[in-house]
Amino acid sequence: MRTTTPAAAGAAAPAVAAPPSLDVLRALPKVSLHDHLDGALRPQTIIDLAPGAGLDLPTTDADDLAAWFLAQSTTGSLVDYLRSFDVSTAVLHTAENLERVAREYVLDVAADGVVHGEVRWAPELMATADLSLDEAVEAVHAGLRAGAEEVRRAGGRTTVTQLLCAMRQNTRSVEIAQLALRHRDHGVVGFDIAGPEAGFPPSDHREAFELLAAHHLPVTVHAGEADDLASIDSALLDGRALRLGHGVRLALDVTDSPDGPVLGPTAAWVRDRGIALETSPTSNLHTGAVAGWGTEMAHHPFDLLRRAGLAVTVNTDNRLMSATTLTADLAALVDAFGYDLSDLEAFQVTAARAVFAPQAEREALVGAVRDGFAALREAA
Repeated sequence: MRTTTPAAAGAAAPAVAAPPSLDVLRALPKVSLHDHLDGALRPQTIIDLAPGAGLDLPTTDADDLAAWFLAQSTTGSLVDYLRSFDVSTAVLHTAENLERVAREYVLDVAADGVVHGEVRWAPELMATADLSLDEAVEAVHAGLRAGAEEVRRAGGRTTVTQLLCAMRQNTRSVEIAQLALRHRDHGVVGFDIAGPEAGFPPSDHREAFELLAAHHLPVTVHAGEADDLASIDSALLDGRALRLGHGVRLALDVTDSPDGPVLGPTAAWVRDRGIALETSPTSNLHTGAVAGWGTEMAHHPFDLLRRAGLAVTVNTDNRLMSATTLTADLAALVDAFGYDLSDLEAFQVTAARAVFAPQAEREALVGAVRDGFAALREAA
């Protein structure tokens, strides 16, 4: 946590800037790297689509359903957390529903100030005998484009691309990698593995990662959320990860000291190569990812990782399950660690530089983020 030097005796105490308000935080230009489509549905949309999917819900009141998801997702167990997806994915087995949810996703993140996002999802969980993998990806692509156009017509600007996830406990990763390659010119910019981390190392999917590397498609890997350094090492070495999904348990390889954080070999490797950590502070508390450090946001190792020089970014993971937004997560970090606008700008610039896009697009995004922060400072 930040500290200030006490004022000299008799001297006036230094002025302390007030933390940015929620309205300011919401207006900040944001970049989202780690958000699951099936963890971002509107509760009312689930209610609307449930009858057609033959799904019995615990409640048909949107507020009560949102509360139900949050209760299911705050046990401190990633495995328990993932069970709530059985409900959200049950309504995503048609192209029409996938397109609607993708369109609404863009509208919702745009309203939260996201100027660019990558949304990830697992086609193997959505495809059925009546909906092929390719048709599912095409439906999401259509929905994302429709949402972006609706935002543009309203005077805003948001772009959202896709990351395709293979479920790490299954054996379809090569098939999903091939799917991602088929759609790389139609909105798919990268690949991931998701699902229960412990017991399902990235090395199980080495063939898929080698295929993607051979075709130069970027990879991010869920690692360091529900397993420790061995999982992160496998993501880096077997998965050739350019980013780490969460990666918060990399803090196990960082020792705080009076002279500053001391990094072990894995943490130093990640820092020296600028491999971004897709931390999701609220979700990390809910899933128990940071239980070894504590149960409150002030215990989250986010600030330790930041001070260690690692490329930390802020994300939501699953906005429905954790009842959060990027604005809310940033507000929680501001409250816990006293961050100011310069810190928040640094997090967004780091995320902009880590997006899976050509360099020119990344630099343009960095410029847009910096311009947005400058405009807000001038208006203050």
